[in-house]
This record gives sequence, C-alpha cells and structure tokens, in this order.
Amino acid sequence: MRRLAWAVMAGAMLALPAAGQTPPSGATPSGVTPSGVTPPAGPPAVPVTVASVARADVPILLRNIGAVQAMQVALMRSRVDGTLEKVLFEEGQEVKRGDPIALIDPRPYQAALDQASAKRTQDEAQLANAKLDLARSVELARTQSTPQQTVDTRAAAVRVLEATIKADDALIAAAKVNLDYTTLIAPFDGTMGLRLIDPGNVVRAADTTGVGIVTIAQTKPIAVVFNLPQDSLPAIRAGMAKGKLLVTAHSADDKTQLAAGELITIDNTVDVATGTIKLKARFSNADTKLWPGQFIYARLQADVQKGVLTVPSIAVQRGPNNLYVFVIKPDNTAALTPVKIGQDDGQTVIITSGVEAGMQVVVNGQSRLQNGARVVPSQAKPAS
Repeated sequence: MRRLAWAVMAGAMLALPAAGQTPPSGATPSGVTPSGVTPPAGPPAVPVTVASVARADVPILLRNIGAVQAMQVALMRSRVDGTLEKVLFEEGQEVKRGDPIALIDPRPYQAALDQASAKRTQDEAQLANAKLDLARSVELARTQSTPQQTVDTRAAAVRVLEATIKADDALIAAAKVNLDYTTLIAPFDGTMGLRLIDPGNVVRAADTTGVGIVTIAQTKPIAVVFNLPQDSLPAIRAGMAKGKLLVTAHSADDKTQLAAGELITIDNTVDVATGTIKLKARFSNADTKLWPGQFIYARLQADVQKGVLTVPSIAVQRGPNNLYVFVIKPDNTAALTPVKIGQDDGQTVIITSGVEAGMQVVVNGQSRLQNGARVVPSQAKPAS
C-alpha cells in the first residue's frame, strides 16, 4: 500500500506543468517569448499605384531655351521733310500691307508736282511751235528760199525741246514719289507698336538717328530662335533630309505647350565660343500665344525611335549609385531593380536595360517601399 501511495504522488507532480503550474527553469510556453510578450506580426502591405512597362514609338526631342522673334520688323521713318500731320493707326492695331499709317504735310510736295506739270505743258507748247517752224523751213529750203543752216538750227531746237520734255517727265515722276512719301504705308501685315512721336512734330528724312514714328512687327507667322549643341547637328540635318522637322514651343517652365511649328533653317556657322548652332523655326501663331521678345522652351523632334521600352517618368527613382524602379513580383512584393534610361521628356522615359515589357512598376508610393516589401497594387489611370 505504501508503494502504491508513492507512485500516485509522483504522477501528480509530473502533471503539475500541464495544470498551469510554473514550468521548469528554461522552458517557454508555445507562442510566448522568454519575457512573456507575444512577437509582433510582419509590417503591413503598402498600397501603391503601378503601371506597365510598354513598347511605344517615342519622338526624340532636342530642347533648349529660345526667344520669340517677329518674322519681319520695320521702324517707320519719314523719307521727306515736313510736319507730321496725322497718325492713322491705333497702338497695338493689326494692319495689312498697304494700309496708311501716318501723313506728312503734303502741300509743299503737291506744289512741286504742279510746278513740274506746268513746266512740261510749257515745253510741249514750245516743241509744237518748233516743229511748225522746222516744217516751214524744210519747205522753203526745197525752193532754196531758206539756207540749209536755218533748217539744221530749227531741227536741233526740236530735239532740244524733246529732251527737255523728257527731263520734265523725270521731274514729274520725282515730285510724285515725294508726294507719295508723305503718306507712310505698312510694308507688310503686322502689329503696330507704341507711337514714338506725336503729330505736330517736324520730321526729317536726313535724321537717321531719330526715333522714327512707330515700329511694325509681323507676328503671323512668327519665329523662334534657339541654340542646340553642335553634336546634335548631324541628327538634325539627317532629319531635315527626310522632310520638315516639328518644333513645339512651351512655356518658360517647360510644362505647357503654346504652339507647334516647323524648323525652317540652321545658321551657317557654329558659335565657336559656346559650341552651339543657332536654329530658326516658324509658327503660324494664329492665336497669338507667341509674342516678340518672349522666352520659351523649344523642343525639336529630330527623329522617332520605334518600339522602345517605356515607363512613366515618375517611376524612375535616383539612388546613391544608380537609377532604379520598383518592380512588382507575382507574390505582390516590390523588387528594387536598377535600370538604365535613354531620353526622359518629363512624362515618359525610355528604358534601355533593367526591365522587360509587361512588368509592373510602381509609379506612386515609392517613398514607403524597400526591397522585398509587401504591396497592395492598384493600376494607374491612363493620362488624359
């Protein structure tokens, strides 16, 4: 009986840990740390926006700051002396070629024209009389009633008067030109500038250092002049050999397109001081978004690369040693993937190595990611 009692007591002691008693030293219950704290779960999945790596035809753009210039500019000066009587335009007015702009006092020049016309009339009368005298002398010379010398003298007088009339015609033409100069007309379609002189002032043709009367600038079409590195010249010339090259003008922050035009010429000399070449583009400017003197960003489309890998520009991140993107793996984890890029126009970047078509890359939420992080991806909305 005593042996049976000792066996029962030993079994009870062995069962104590299962009944909630303190376990032996060094033993730890399942799911509990040595300090008695439950270990935390893994970090939560990060919501991100993704886009696909896609193949596309991408225009190759060369860009730089440019300046808008009028296609033609004229400083209107008087070509005759006189008083500025009238200004026939409004500042900022659009005018057509041939429209009157200003009027110089025409009275002195009208008088000169009338005087030249009267002189011609006088000389015509003298010529008519000289021809009659010559005819009579010829008849008399046939009967030897008048010496031949008289005939020759009167024939010479006729020729002198004929030459005088030609000189009168030249004087009349010059007087007409001066009279026409009293009305200044627009040499081309354009926009008037601010008036530089007021009516009542005396203007002189010889005053080439004066301010003139007004400037007129052709703004439809309009030009943009910009510089590009000389190394881009072969690509530009190759593109021009295929046809007209597209040039777009953008706002000073390079975000808003203002107009689209075409490249019309390349300067004939590279600037040796800067190693750049000057180019000129033409824009129709029907909506007058471009204005002379305005600074813009010019983008020249030199070529189009066919079927290259592209991602949105915001997908590419800059690391301490390289560029990278976060690629979403099939198990919804983000893999930091180094890439090499080609052109980046601020919206789309060409990927030359590192990813393949169809891969999903993160375009929003990269700041909360690290390599191997779990993600909850959602597809980016296409750009409108």
